[in-house]
Amino acid sequence: MTTPGPPGGPPLRIVIADDQASVREGLVLLLGGLPGIEVAGAAADGEQALALVAEHNPDAILLDLHMPVLDGIETTRRLTAEHPGVAIVVLTTFADDGSVLDALHAGARSYLTKDADRTHIAQALHAAARGLTVFDPRAHATLLAATTAPAKPEPAQAAPAPDGLTQREVEILGLIARGLTNPEIAAKLFLSNHTIKTHINRIFAKTGSRDRAAAIGYAHRKGIA
Repeated sequence: MTTPGPPGGPPLRIVIADDQASVREGLVLLLGGLPGIEVAGAAADGEQALALVAEHNPDAILLDLHMPVLDGIETTRRLTAEHPGVAIVVLTTFADDGSVLDALHAGARSYLTKDADRTHIAQALHAAARGLTVFDPRAHATLLAATTAPAKPEPAQAAPAPDGLTQREVEILGLIARGLTNPEIAAKLFLSNHTIKTHINRIFAKTGSRDRAAAIGYAHRKGIA
């Protein structure tokens, strides 16, 4: 891998990963037409993204979070572990606290939302390849709010969440047990439907639940409902 240098040096080689064909193809055309950027490949899911990175050894990857087969968060974890030299720039629709923090904890270097223009995206990719971090204003505001909000005191008798569940997952599981649908939970918690689905998939995995009925039973057994 060659780290991109000043103007006139080697181009920044990138991989683009987005499950929406129109978005993916548009990004290839927009970014590939800029001086100093070479699009080495485009992937429709996380597994394809990993394969393209292994094949082309790019400087950076532009990665959506919500993709089939392997989502963006798990793809980011895998890339960080297997290809630590590749700068990861998230480009997604959502800037809620769960998405931003999960992406950064997984190893993403920068976080942009899809209303960013191509110049901003290109600048973020170049900066990330040089070890710098760039945040979309919405993502920056979300991150700032999440990291500066005062911690809520725990109830005196509160016990640790079972089976590695996070507090957010416990909250969502409790709402599932109350009979709320995914859209109702999303509206109540001010999160996207995609984020709720991601949390519920993790809840199912951690609790060994095959479906909502099993998860509700688990919630009642653990006193979460």
